[in-house]
Amino acid sequence: MSTSPEHDQKIAKLTLASVWPHYITKVEKKGRSIQELYEVVTWLTGYSQEEIDQRMAEKETFEIFFKEAKLNPNASLITGVICGYRIEEIQTPLTQQVRYLDKLVDELAKGKKMGKILRVS
Repeated sequence: MSTSPEHDQKIAKLTLASVWPHYITKVEKKGRSIQELYEVVTWLTGYSQEEIDQRMAEKETFEIFFKEAKLNPNASLITGVICGYRIEEIQTPLTQQVRYLDKLVDELAKGKKMGKILRVS
């Protein structure tokens, strides 16, 4: 599935710091913890909690955030629809990676077990 260049550019310029409060609200409203949120971001990106906090403090864009991340080899197992897009069909790597993160946050908020979220067999 193709996303428009404008959409991809908008995603690239977003910062984790700008969406983090929304992620926290979403997961806490469903009884999950901020620590679990950090766990899924760490799993996806390879960043430690301290590195995530530092990158948010620097208001780093998603473009830089994901460019420097060590994406989990099992990230491609994240499938499904998020924001109207089928994740596995998104052709722009950065947009797909941001949607991976969105999907993990959704799964956390929906109460899935951490093993399933982290694609542990």
